[in-house]
Amino acid sequence: MDIFAHALWSGAIYNKKRVGWAVFFGIAPDLFSFGVLIALHLLVNGLTPINFGPGDIPRMDYIPPFVHSLYNVSHSLIVWSVIFGIAWLYLRRLPWEFTAWGLHILIDIPTHSTVFFPTPFLWPLPQPFVNGVSWSMPWFLFVNYAAIATVYSALYWKWRRKLA
Repeated sequence: MDIFAHALWSGAIYNKKRVGWAVFFGIAPDLFSFGVLIALHLLVNGLTPINFGPGDIPRMDYIPPFVHSLYNVSHSLIVWSVIFGIAWLYLRRLPWEFTAWGLHILIDIPTHSTVFFPTPFLWPLPQPFVNGVSWSMPWFLFVNYAAIATVYSALYWKWRRKLA
């Protein structure tokens, strides 16, 4: 799923519990992989667009190997579980806002195809990749953002009723 939808879903789901942190953790897996690529590109090349090759889908060989490694780590439920456990022990409370990261991974599993960055949710173990629906398909984008709009409308309606 795209990073903006991850942010919006995290904001809706965690709307009463540390929403800023939940939104951050909801987009963190993508920030820690593609965000690093974009930041480095901006530092080195300024605002020059990144050349991912011809076509609609960037060619995998145009994406540096370190991005694939960061993507594996940041999109692994195993890695997330270890970090969640450490955070729980350190904070001495359940870090609910950190579950947005796990939710990000779970949402990505069925919304990434094997053509472009399938979700390595069991990394570092060998794994079968799920050939899901590509989140970039126009019909999926429409349905996803319509669902997000519906959820935010319901939250707004609930908030308005509470004020009355």
